[in-house]
Amino acid sequence: MSTEEIPYPSDAEAITAIIEIGKKLYKKGMVASNDGNISVRVGKDAVWITPTGVSKGELVPDILLKLTLDGKIIEGSTKKSTETAMHLRMYRENAEIRTVVHAHPAFATAFAIAGIPFDSVIYPEAYAVIGKIPIAPYATPGTQEVPDSVAPFAKTHNAVLLANHGALTWGKTPKQAWFRMESLENYARITMYSKYFLGQANPIPEEKIK
Repeated sequence: MSTEEIPYPSDAEAITAIIEIGKKLYKKGMVASNDGNISVRVGKDAVWITPTGVSKGELVPDILLKLTLDGKIIEGSTKKSTETAMHLRMYRENAEIRTVVHAHPAFATAFAIAGIPFDSVIYPEAYAVIGKIPIAPYATPGTQEVPDSVAPFAKTHNAVLLANHGALTWGKTPKQAWFRMESLENYARITMYSKYFLGQANPIPEEKIK
């Protein structure tokens, strides 16, 4: 499927998806307080995104923002998150992306803090959904370092751990981006239990991966 054939969600679909993903993130404990942010691209130069200072479990349509890809507000009166630039950069880097999800899931964030990427395949289901997961260099929150740190992975991966910060996933649909975040946290939990609690995680042979 070419970039032109990947449909853009409507405004209503995007708003509904953002609210639903926010509730799932909060219910599953992948965000606390006002952590995280979610965005959905609805046109060549239009993105709906969550604002700053709002719990993802308490999102309502009126507080969401519609922005251009350079960050100008099209609709909405709330304040932009300092992590907005990270989302917009991903859309500019990869025209196929329709949704970006940022969260702080506990197990995945623990690996991000420890500086341990998921570069060994031990669980086929997770690998099929998200592939290998690198770690972006540490970037000071609220600075240009943040979008710069994730940009190199936009076309080559489906998810990335943010050093000492959290996780970022993206996809061609809201559901795909959400499933990748959910699968990432499940993979991190399984890896933690097998490799660090049991002390053994047998990698899948390269020929089997292929």
